[in-house]
Amino acid sequence: MPRNEPTEVTGEWDGGRSAKRRKAVRYAVPVAVAGVAAATIGLVPAFAGSGSPDLPKISAQDLIAKIAKSDVQQLSGTVQVTTDLGLPSLPGGAGVGGFGGGQGGAEKGAGGAASPQSKLTELASGTHTLRVAVDGPEKQRVSLVGTSADYTLIHNGTDVWAYDSGSNSAVHHTAPRDAHRGPQHGAPEGLPEGLTGATPQQLAQQALKAAGDTTSVTVGDTAKVAGRDAYQLVIKPRQAASTVGSIRVAVDAANGVPLKFTLTPKSGGPAAIDVGYTRVDFARPAADSFSFTPPKGAKVVNGDQAAQQAARQHGKDLKDLKGAKGAPEHNGAKGFGGFDVVGKGWTSVATLKGAGGPGGKDQLKGDAGKFLDSLGTKVTGGFGSGHVFSTRLVNALVTDDGTVYVGAVDKQALIAAADAAKK
Repeated sequence: MPRNEPTEVTGEWDGGRSAKRRKAVRYAVPVAVAGVAAATIGLVPAFAGSGSPDLPKISAQDLIAKIAKSDVQQLSGTVQVTTDLGLPSLPGGAGVGGFGGGQGGAEKGAGGAASPQSKLTELASGTHTLRVAVDGPEKQRVSLVGTSADYTLIHNGTDVWAYDSGSNSAVHHTAPRDAHRGPQHGAPEGLPEGLTGATPQQLAQQALKAAGDTTSVTVGDTAKVAGRDAYQLVIKPRQAASTVGSIRVAVDAANGVPLKFTLTPKSGGPAAIDVGYTRVDFARPAADSFSFTPPKGAKVVNGDQAAQQAARQHGKDLKDLKGAKGAPEHNGAKGFGGFDVVGKGWTSVATLKGAGGPGGKDQLKGDAGKFLDSLGTKVTGGFGSGHVFSTRLVNALVTDDGTVYVGAVDKQALIAAADAAKK
């Protein structure tokens, strides 16, 4: 089986930022993706074809450079997404961490079933098929193909449409011309920051940002992905507390486009996250791929107005909460729902203070405490006491005073972070 040079990269790498970042990886397809995975690193190797092509040897440094220099601006294809995070199922269909189990106010305000937020949980587990098309930074389309209905997001210039065929409802946003550069550059309000893409390109870019002194990067075996010859970049954390075993990125040998992204937990078993093209074409998609007119009888929501109304309501809720008797002190939106990050590289831990809300220990007594004990593991430390909730990749410590520590790290790393915060 052909192999490549096991050259290792351990020095700092800028992730292909600056001019390089404006190439292939910049064309983020706006798609609803499980925020719990996409916000960090963010899928069972079902995409590699039989046989390993005999390709010229390449070093890890040169393969990274090949990704960064890729100048592909058009493509279309089918992406299969498989997620197996090991999230527990709660009674009544409720999800974990606020996902699943009914519609929240933000979702209703942004258009109900057609809101991108409503699709977050669908990609959090199981296998899903996406159809994507990209024509430069101003035109992208992605459809989540369902058994009975499809969900589609289209970005064409200043128009961003989300359409759910099952409910025949649509949401329209007006986007600035540089919206493809991300929310910090004026992406339309109402589209969650975590919903920037679910293609191998974006996931590979996020993984390569960690390629510093905490990371080992080598070149593995060659592969066939979607009928194309590919090199495989293998990324492994050096930090023992990380729950990530390895990340494997299949890179098109001809043009440097990442074709497949596979994240395997340290605990073993099937991949926790596997995203890859099953079909890909680098010809320019047809112009009508990015056109959309709401079908007759469709419910159409102005997403810009809905987002403004939701923001005003959120401000009112915060004001009411701050003035409530016994409520914790919050400095506006900052500190309420926001989080700080402690640690470095793969062992970074996000800290959310007051996420448990007022009440603290009183809410964890009696039946509520027994229920938490059945879901998580009771732990103690210098921080006090709390519960650790574990998945195959992401773990969370919820302390009895309502503080949450979450990351792709083991239990001891979460306890250490909580202890350090109390010093």
